Amino acid sequence: MKLEGIHHVTAITGDAQRNLDFYTGVLGLRLVKKTVNQDDPSVYHLFYGDEEGSPGADLTFFEYPGAAPGHAGAGMVHRIAWRVGSEEALSFWVERLAAAGVPHERVEDALRFSDPEGLSQELAVSAVGDAPLIAGHPELPAELALQGFDGVRAYATAPAASRPLLEEALGFAPAGEGWEARGDQRGGRYAYDAPPAEPGRAGAGTVHHVAWASTMAEHEQWRQRALAGGTRPTEVIDRFWFRSIYFREPSGVLFEIATMGPGFTTDEAPEHLGERLLLPPRFEPMRARIEAALTPLESPRLAHR
Repeated sequence: MKLEGIHHVTAITGDAQRNLDFYTGVLGLRLVKKTVNQDDPSVYHLFYGDEEGSPGADLTFFEYPGAAPGHAGAGMVHRIAWRVGSEEALSFWVERLAAAGVPHERVEDALRFSDPEGLSQELAVSAVGDAPLIAGHPELPAELALQGFDGVRAYATAPAASRPLLEEALGFAPAGEGWEARGDQRGGRYAYDAPPAEPGRAGAGTVHHVAWASTMAEHEQWRQRALAGGTRPTEVIDRFWFRSIYFREPSGVLFEIATMGPGFTTDEAPEHLGERLLLPPRFEPMRARIEAALTPLESPRLAHR
């Protein structure tokens, strides 16, 4: 059993429209599912990704309108790393971010910047053979676009405490200064940095959790492995588009293991992903009340049509 890299990363925003404009308009991702937080259906859950909404490229956000800015501390993911295909792509992104007024920094062979709410991002040239996960965008040639996640970095006060769970229970392999979860199709990296002195605070611009990808057939076995590794996993939760279990690893980071299916095309044609509010069937009786509470959104992708 091997986890297939990162399935998705979920963060928090206080402004869904600004968030949508940045991730689809500037970074060129596709809004692949517009739905609600299933644990709090009064707020959005927005999924951005490649053209098909594939696991491995989904960055998702809960919107809590007007949420105060947060900042990462010990036990929190503090940076998301994306793959690009070449040094030419990095140069392209330097120019594109500058044109959009986004502060950025070249660091060795990577480019770092933050979204409008301070969520740290990094672009790095991919050295792996995984299939690129690319969204179509009228201003972004496919060879220059983001290609999916490379990994995440978290803050930890005692990173060695997480090694037994990561390596023995979850099958991560040491890689560079961290670890890699690599399956038959994809891989994703996980690494730690020393935390700042100030405790973290959840809020706009912070990561809520990172999800790792499992096949449908092995999902319950991953729950048993997490349990045997000393964590306290939830029961399997049916999220309609995938199934999930959640637990905290020893550093405090919230992990999810999510299935690579049934997928976002279960209830929406591929060409129309993300165009309207989709609700899991159990929430349909509440649609009128849910829609009344949500922020109206205008999609830059639809505007380009």
